[in-house]
Amino acid sequence: MNARETRSSLLWPSLLAFAGFLVLVGLGTWQIERKFWKEALIATLAERVTAAPAALPGREQWAQLSPTNDEFRRVRFRAEFIHTEEAFVYTIGSALRTDISGPGYWIFTPARLTDGSVVIVNRGYVPQDKLDTHTRGEGQVLDAVEIVGAMRWPEARGLFTPKDDLGRNVWYVRDHIAMAAAKGWNQIGPFYIDQESPASPGGLPKVGPLTVQLRNEHLQYAITWYGLAIVLAAVFTIWARGRRRISAAES
Repeated sequence: MNARETRSSLLWPSLLAFAGFLVLVGLGTWQIERKFWKEALIATLAERVTAAPAALPGREQWAQLSPTNDEFRRVRFRAEFIHTEEAFVYTIGSALRTDISGPGYWIFTPARLTDGSVVIVNRGYVPQDKLDTHTRGEGQVLDAVEIVGAMRWPEARGLFTPKDDLGRNVWYVRDHIAMAAAKGWNQIGPFYIDQESPASPGGLPKVGPLTVQLRNEHLQYAITWYGLAIVLAAVFTIWARGRRRISAAES
């Protein structure tokens, strides 16, 4: 095989290897960009969950709120719980509540504001054996209370998330909009509140502050992609040199 034929035989493998190299480098660079984005997000959310609570925006402002700008913002407001309309969200623990572990339920309860509108409040966690309200009667507060908590938006349903059990009033995602549609809650906000105070009489539901613990492994992913790019380049170089030597020996 002459030099021209050797170069021709290496053309397509070279192009494919180069394309693969560019893809791997691109993926590594994308992970670096994601790393900077995640770090900025963690800093923003950490600032929000530690800031002093502000007054809950009025109903006329709710349409302008968004998860990008307002999720995890701490707010305070006075409201009266509508305990007869509770909904139960199954959980096996929380990445944002280090004091919660093991299977149990979040207690989602409508709370009527002084202007008549309704905010849905995640009043906190109860273990499986305390789901029945009769086992936590002290926590069924009847009077209006001053609530402090963080604004949250509905949780997306995963591919393998079980179907909600409306007959048992058990839900598997924290989606207060879906709950409202099923239970007839009206005039609710686009957000719900993760309550952190006041503590419930008797200790249940268990409230608590949120902590931001987002995974940030993008640097490791970037190193992996860049490493694969280097390996591809090295392997192809060795292979191409071997092909040239074989061609030279045959000519």
